[in-house]
Amino acid sequence: MAERKEEKVDALALAEERLLAANGLTLEDVSSTLSQVQSHAVDEADVYFQLRHVEGWSLEEGIVKSGSFSIEQGVGVRAIAGEKQALAYTDDLRPASLLEAARTVRAVAALGQERRVDLCRGALPPARYPAVDPVGTLPAPEKVRLLEWLEAKARALDPRVEQVMAGLAASWETVLIARSDGTLAADLRPLVRLSLTVIMSQDGRRESGSSGMGGRYGLTAFDEAALERLAREAVHQARVNLEARPAPAGVFTVVLGPGWPGVLLHEAVGHGLEGDFNRKGTSAYSGRIGERVAAAGVTVVDDGTLPLRRGSLTLDDEGTPTQPTVLIEDGILVGYMQDRLNARLMGMKPTGNGRRESYAYGPMPRMTNTYMLAGSHEPEEILASVERGIYAVNFGGGQVDITSGKFVFSMSEAYWVEDGKVCYPIKGATLIGSGPEVMQRVSMIGTDLALDPGIGTCGKDGQSVPVGVGQPTLRVDGITVGGTQG
Repeated sequence: MAERKEEKVDALALAEERLLAANGLTLEDVSSTLSQVQSHAVDEADVYFQLRHVEGWSLEEGIVKSGSFSIEQGVGVRAIAGEKQALAYTDDLRPASLLEAARTVRAVAALGQERRVDLCRGALPPARYPAVDPVGTLPAPEKVRLLEWLEAKARALDPRVEQVMAGLAASWETVLIARSDGTLAADLRPLVRLSLTVIMSQDGRRESGSSGMGGRYGLTAFDEAALERLAREAVHQARVNLEARPAPAGVFTVVLGPGWPGVLLHEAVGHGLEGDFNRKGTSAYSGRIGERVAAAGVTVVDDGTLPLRRGSLTLDDEGTPTQPTVLIEDGILVGYMQDRLNARLMGMKPTGNGRRESYAYGPMPRMTNTYMLAGSHEPEEILASVERGIYAVNFGGGQVDITSGKFVFSMSEAYWVEDGKVCYPIKGATLIGSGPEVMQRVSMIGTDLALDPGIGTCGKDGQSVPVGVGQPTLRVDGITVGGTQG
């Protein structure tokens, strides 16, 4: 894994230099912008500056077919009055543009008494990742060689590999957040991701396998051992799918593997625990704090403080430090994920889950790293307990209805289990059910908690943000499985 740099970096000073001084702005300009908004009867206001540069490379058919580099910067000015929000954004970082944005958003509330906003450079929480620009951690020729080596390794593992696609992405983001309560905060966010897909063919049948990894660190984390592991994982999955039989349909015991299968928890349960859905009463979990919503032993946490993880943040996009937030404890619903607006309206505290895709969007409650804690059963014991069922090792795509919690998820790697033994791989299986029901049917929880390899991206209301998921091996009784074999 990546090495954390030891030298201290003043995130606030660096953000002020890159986002303010570089554009002829000062903290006084930011204070004046907030004061302009506060001249109306708004409850609060914030200014969100962002500078991000992104680089991407892709390989296909043995050739690096594309390389891209982009830089974007801008500022979003937001005003909140009651339940109403107004956002104005611009990529023109001049004092006049900031003031124009302030005049625009303050119209969300009636004229009030002008209030001066004085910003305070307070202490920031400990950084959860190194202040390293991943784009610059490897020269371009080495990035190309990395993808070429990954392709060569995948092809060498099995002669049936006929196509390899690999992608490398890196971004470096600087954010500066100023709030009308005087808060001034900044974050320096690296993010990298490496992905691999292989297609294998045999006797006229073609199947694919994929793997990936990523996190908040530099590209040097993609060393030879990591590339070897990715190649083996993708080729293994393709091999399994080549041998897979049609999946049965019916109601079965399903064992979910550790790590990435936690995406089911994220989608079917996690979204329903975000504050906005619960404030509006549209979640299956609305108004149920203190009630049993899952089987005994089920504890679900959202934690943005995990070092180097893809979903982690030192502070959220409203300047609130992230924290471990227990959502379900031993089956009892104990909390929601909150941004500032929904927390205030619900009489709760912000949890550091206010996130936005960029300066051009307003924040909303979003997950960071959401996972279930480990239990007391060994994974082998869980599999041995299954008379007839399915072992789902990996998932593909899925769809979820937040209001009902109903979901449909496809399995990308799964096996038929009989008399406690894994018999053969199956293909075409989908899980069908509802999140609240699935959580009630968890009967065994493994000791092997694992987080995903750093590949998750979550979409909500048109915004995408990086997230993490995880869980131990789980036995869930009585899930409907859609298959290709009746």
